Amino acid sequence: MDEKQYKTVKSSGALSIVAGVINIVAGVTIGVLLIVSGAKLLASKSNHLF
Repeated sequence: MDEKQYKTVKSSGALSIVAGVINIVAGVTIGVLLIVSGAKLLASKSNHLF
């Protein structure tokens, strides 16, 4: 019985690590895209009239 519980906890821990890595990669990617988008807006600042 203890071995079955160990395997369950082990697979749950592995899934949590994978989910964390995916979240970090997605966060960095979205952050870079937002920075690039903001840089483009700042570069074309003189073309906008408010």
